[in-house]
Amino acid sequence: MTLVNSILLFIGSLGELLYGMHLMSDGVQKSAGEKLQRALAKLTGNPFIGLITGLLITMIIQSSGATTVMVISFINAGLLTLTQSVGVIFGANIGTTITAWIVSLFGFNFKISTFALPIFGLGFFLTLIKDSRSKNIGEAIMGFGLLFLGLSGLSDVFTFDAENLTFLSKIQSWGIFSILIAVFVGIVITALMHSSSAFSAIVITMAFNGIITWETACAMTLGSNIGSTIDAILAGFGSCADARRSAIIHVMFNVFGTILALLFFKPFINFVSWLTPSNNIAIKLAMLHTVFKTLNTILLFPFTNQLVSITKVLIKDDKIDALKTYNLEFIDTGFGKESTAMHIIRIEKEIADMSDVVSEMFDNLQIGFINRDDTFVKNNMVVLANQEEYCDQMHEKLEQYIVKCQQLSITESQRGSLSNMVQIVDELEAMSDQCYSTAILVERSIKKSMVFPMDDMEQLLPYIELARQFMQFIHININKHLEPEKQAFAQELEEQIDEYRKKLKRLARKRLEEGADVKSELLYLDLTRHIEKIGDHAFTISELLSQVR
Repeated sequence: MTLVNSILLFIGSLGELLYGMHLMSDGVQKSAGEKLQRALAKLTGNPFIGLITGLLITMIIQSSGATTVMVISFINAGLLTLTQSVGVIFGANIGTTITAWIVSLFGFNFKISTFALPIFGLGFFLTLIKDSRSKNIGEAIMGFGLLFLGLSGLSDVFTFDAENLTFLSKIQSWGIFSILIAVFVGIVITALMHSSSAFSAIVITMAFNGIITWETACAMTLGSNIGSTIDAILAGFGSCADARRSAIIHVMFNVFGTILALLFFKPFINFVSWLTPSNNIAIKLAMLHTVFKTLNTILLFPFTNQLVSITKVLIKDDKIDALKTYNLEFIDTGFGKESTAMHIIRIEKEIADMSDVVSEMFDNLQIGFINRDDTFVKNNMVVLANQEEYCDQMHEKLEQYIVKCQQLSITESQRGSLSNMVQIVDELEAMSDQCYSTAILVERSIKKSMVFPMDDMEQLLPYIELARQFMQFIHININKHLEPEKQAFAQELEEQIDEYRKKLKRLARKRLEEGADVKSELLYLDLTRHIEKIGDHAFTISELLSQVR
């Protein structure tokens, strides 16, 4: 029964540790994650700034996996370049060592369980406050408490008599093979747990209680660095070429460092021991973790461009398939590393891309009004048809993506943003339909050789120019909050388009009364109606943008 109790206690304590880390990371990301992620998305091209940003963000959310998944998602969305991502990944690897220091400095210097329960209780009471920010902070504090409860339980599990652990002594006496086995164990268990930080806590606990030697603990810690790349590998599936390259760089960083450390294993761990002012094995392991990541970064950081070049050889560029098939994958590693804020940033990028396509459609359409001849039909109609089909695909995929986001744990503000996004996507798709429908009318007038008086066309061109201005206004301000003065400008454009259409309708009716061709005039009225509809959709988007915060 003692063995069964120990196994059950281990499972429960490990669950507390993992859930505590997840809850703490999730709480921090909910309360400040969106700002952190937007800071990450707006990095400059300076890799050193990227390194500092990756380090700080990972120290805050205590998950290099979460930071790496964010980076890969941002690359896939076009928000970060591959070169920018390298510094962030390096910084994230250093930042993740904070957990080892927390465990080593606080986990064994006092009775953790004495403080863990009050901390957990404080966090729980904060979650009862209606304010969403307090709830998120409360979740983070609850996670902090659970993390130390888990550590306390693990400490109890790994307190055995040395006589019962003779098998470990045998394995640890196999020389180089024992080191390699320990590295392999570190790789496998970390990959299964999806957390090098959690595994490091377990290794530190086992070493502190004398279950494993200093050398075995070092080897297992080195192995955990390779196992921690599993999240990057999973996030890379289905992503663009640069996103997969970023995942490969993350793997290369950890594999290179581990191999190098194993080649100089004895000198390396002796150097760590010399650096550590204390003989406390927990502090020595935390130091090893930090020294390994830091030295690895110092060695590889100057070769950022070379690493990028290597990955471009390993992974070929994506095939350019211009506006034929639109793909948007909802990346989910399945271990709570996703956050709605990250997905919202991705959706904003896709909406901006959709706005690009609609704007290009209108530009192509405008050519038909300026040069109403067979050249327009030959050069632009197929392009417009492809663009309209592509917008339909974007509409469908984006709405599916947003629905999946709405099923995540989200704040009321995020729920409102996602709801607005659905409507904006609907309006953009409707604008693409109107552009194509208008182009078909222009095509019909060309094929049927309909003749419009020069004055009629000259009257139409300023009207189309107003709609183009409105389209560009939306395109420039997409995903931004419209201040009252900008919304007033949108209102003015809408009113000008409406007034101009009334004027054109009156002129068309007057021409009909004077005996003009009925089919030509009815088509002319249809053209003015479609252009007005485009303006209506643009105005609806402006109203939605005025609600964005």
